[in-house]
Amino acid sequence: MAKIYVASSWRNLFQPAVVQTLKSYGHEVYDFRNPPKRSGFAWSDINDNWQSWSTKEFVAALKHPIAKAGFSSDFEGMDNADICVMVLPCGRSANAEAGWMKGKGKKVFVYSPIRQEPELMYRLFDGITDDIQELEGMIEGRDKRCGDCDAFCECGLTGIKANEIACEYFDDESMSRLKK
Repeated sequence: MAKIYVASSWRNLFQPAVVQTLKSYGHEVYDFRNPPKRSGFAWSDINDNWQSWSTKEFVAALKHPIAKAGFSSDFEGMDNADICVMVLPCGRSANAEAGWMKGKGKKVFVYSPIRQEPELMYRLFDGITDDIQELEGMIEGRDKRCGDCDAFCECGLTGIKANEIACEYFDDESMSRLKK
């Protein structure tokens, strides 16, 4: 069982089903819409006119007690999780959360249930899929696909080594050295 932080958007219609599916697989899942001990954060809780704020008003709103509580709750969820699942489509906050988690050495998987515009920097992450069962395999470490060629590697290497050197460069001798 993994501790998972689901990063997405309030507007994402797939997010609730992803949270429920991951929970059904036995994972502990942080849901920003329903965080422990509080309700989910919304800018409209601070001001109904939030979409017309100036930059100065936005910066001031970040200091509001409601924004601070929402940030603390979500940050604690990220900090306590082992894995981030970013559910597309999403916005800036989800991308910042996924980037922070990857920077902390945590696994980050992108779930894209509908076609999205390609994003080059998602190469930073540990896997991208449009299939929830394949996502579960990635979370459980059963997906041994190479990040370069998308083939299933006999060597079982995953992560940075597979991404740094294409599979066609691995011969039997180099594989035995890498496994040590």
